[in-house]
Amino acid sequence: MVDSSVARVTPAPAPPSEGELFKKILGGAWMGLHPDIRRRFDKNPLPGKALHYLGALSELRCSRFGKLLGHLTQPMIQGALIPYSDSHFPVEIQVYARPDDPAIYKQRIYRLHGRPPIQFTSFMRESERGEVLEYVGMGLGMKLVLSVEANGSLHFQSDGYFWEVFGWRIPLPGLFTPGKTFLWHHNETPERFNIRIEIRHCLMGTTFTQVGVFEEVPEPQAQAVSA
Repeated sequence: MVDSSVARVTPAPAPPSEGELFKKILGGAWMGLHPDIRRRFDKNPLPGKALHYLGALSELRCSRFGKLLGHLTQPMIQGALIPYSDSHFPVEIQVYARPDDPAIYKQRIYRLHGRPPIQFTSFMRESERGEVLEYVGMGLGMKLVLSVEANGSLHFQSDGYFWEVFGWRIPLPGLFTPGKTFLWHHNETPERFNIRIEIRHCLMGTTFTQVGVFEEVPEPQAQAVSA
């Protein structure tokens, strides 16, 4: 978990791509990733030259507790916790950088059936302690622990949530968060991968699930792949 004491945040230069950051964090384990996954994360989204991915979620699910939490948090982190269940709908992902900003940004647009599009943007950077941090909005974020599975897939697991305010990172008790986040990135082809995201609360069980298939596309207008 994040430190029990409040951590002072000092700006630290971050690498220019997720791959460079992940290589540093994983060390020798990086070479255990599937070669297609290594190539995928090595791509550098320069300012003005975003990477585009299109796909579809075959499953989007939230529990009753997750639905309540999603609605309550929408004003602060709209799109981070989607309070709906649906299936087989398109999703667009854009990975981009900003000038003079070391963070890597990721924008997602979910096009659920019968609802307005839901947009969610997060950004990832390295902390001054060499941690991978992902911010989801309003200073809220989580520390991520990376590992490589036996089949060469990349696994992310949250290791505590925090609220960053006035340059200080304040740990949040696990009981008052959506739960521990797990994400698996599995390779299918050089251009195609699938993901599974689960958030599990210590008392309420699995609160959110997302399962989908994506592929990189040169044009954001290209057709989404089928899950």
